[in-house]
Amino acid sequence: MKSMKYQALKKLKLPDTPGVYFFIKKTPAEEILYIGKAASLKDRVKSYFGDDILRTRGLHIANMVTLAQTVRFMKTDSVLEALLLENQLIKKWKPKYNTKEKDDKSFNYVVITKEKFPRVLIARGKNLGNKLKIKNFKLKIIFGPFPHGALLRDAMKIIRKIFPYRDNCLPAPQGPTSRTQDSPPSRGRACFNRQIGLCPGICTGEISGREYGKIIKNLKLFFEGRKKEIVDSLEKEMKFYAKEMQFEKADIIKKRIFALKHIKDIALVKNNFKESLTDNIFRIEAYDVAHLSGKNSVAVMTVVENGEVNKNEYRKFKLRTILESDDLASLEEVLKRRINHREWRMPDIVVVDGGANQKRRAEKVLEEASISVPTLAVVKNEFHKPRGILGEVKLARQYEKEILLANSEAHRFAIKYHRKLRDKIIIK
Repeated sequence: MKSMKYQALKKLKLPDTPGVYFFIKKTPAEEILYIGKAASLKDRVKSYFGDDILRTRGLHIANMVTLAQTVRFMKTDSVLEALLLENQLIKKWKPKYNTKEKDDKSFNYVVITKEKFPRVLIARGKNLGNKLKIKNFKLKIIFGPFPHGALLRDAMKIIRKIFPYRDNCLPAPQGPTSRTQDSPPSRGRACFNRQIGLCPGICTGEISGREYGKIIKNLKLFFEGRKKEIVDSLEKEMKFYAKEMQFEKADIIKKRIFALKHIKDIALVKNNFKESLTDNIFRIEAYDVAHLSGKNSVAVMTVVENGEVNKNEYRKFKLRTILESDDLASLEEVLKRRINHREWRMPDIVVVDGGANQKRRAEKVLEEASISVPTLAVVKNEFHKPRGILGEVKLARQYEKEILLANSEAHRFAIKYHRKLRDKIIIK
C-alpha cells in the first residue's frame, strides 16, 4: 500500500473555496479515514503535508495521513454550509479518525420543539433524554452532535438572520374568538429579538402558525443541505405574493433568497481558522493511582499540551471495581473509562507511572479499543524519583521534559484527591 505524497496532492487541483474534504484509503471498497471542513480546501488539505505534521497535528492525525492514498472533496457555497455538511457526513460515515466528533453527551445539538410555534434551541447532549425531551419541552427535530460550541453559536447567528425563529419569547395572547392555523394571534409586546429582526413576530402576533411553519421547514432543509430546494420554493412563493399584490411579503422573501445566495459568514471563517490551530496541539496524558492499603482507591488523568499543563483537562476517577491493592487492575479500569469519553481530544502520548508491567497493561487496553497511541512508563527509584522512561526512545528523548511534568502532576493530583476523600471519611 502506498501512502499519498504531496506531489500527488498537487495533481488533484484542490480549489481555493469552502467545502468538505475526505482522506481516503483505497481498500477493495474505498474507506473514508477522516472528514474535515475548510474555508479554503486548497490551503487546509495542503497543511496536512508539512514536515512538521507530527508536531502540528499530533500522532493520531499523522498516522491517518500516512494511511491515506487520496483525497476527495465537495465544494460548498459558504463555510456555514461546509460546517453543516461536515456534520452530516461524519454522522453518516463515522470515520475512524474523527474520534472527537463522535456522538457524546457533552456535545451540542440544535433542537426544534414540538409546539404550535416551535422554539429553536441549542442543547447539550447530557440534557437530552431518550424520549426526545429537554427540560419541559418535547422535541420534534434534533441536529448534531456539533463538537465545537463556539462555531455552532456563530453559525446559528447567521442562520437566524436568514430564517428568524423563536427561542424563548411567548406567543401573543389569543383573542376571545377561536383562531385557525392560518390566522395570527392578537398583538402582544415585542421581544428583544423581534426588535432586532431575529424573531419573526410570534410575540407580537405578526405571523400565523402556517407562515412560521414554512420558516421552520426551510431551516430544517438548510440543515440537511437542500439549499437549492429552498431557493426554488421561495422563488415560487415570492412570485405568488407579487401576483396577489402582497408586495411587503414578496419583498421579505426576496431578501431571504438574496441572503441564502450571499451568506455572510466571515465570523465562521475566523472561527474555522482558530479551530485549525487547535489541531496543532500535542497532547500528553498521564495516569496515576492512589490508595491506602487498598482502600479508597482513586485514579487521575493529567494533561500537558504543547509543553504546558492544562488543568481544565484534568480528570478524577473514584475506582468502582477494584476492592484490593491492585495497581494494574486499577490502571486498566481508569483507561477503559477514559476511552469511553470519545468527546475528549485523543492524546498523542499516554504516560503511566511504574514499569514494564504497567506499560504492557496500558498498551493492551488501548489495543483492544483499536487506539494507536504510544505508551511510555516513568520508572521511579526507591525515593519515588524518576530514573528512566520506558517506551519509544525517540519520543522519550524529544518529549522528556513534558513526559516527566505530566507524570509529576499526576502523582501530585492523585495524592491530593486521595487525601481529600480520606479526610471526608475521617470527619464522618
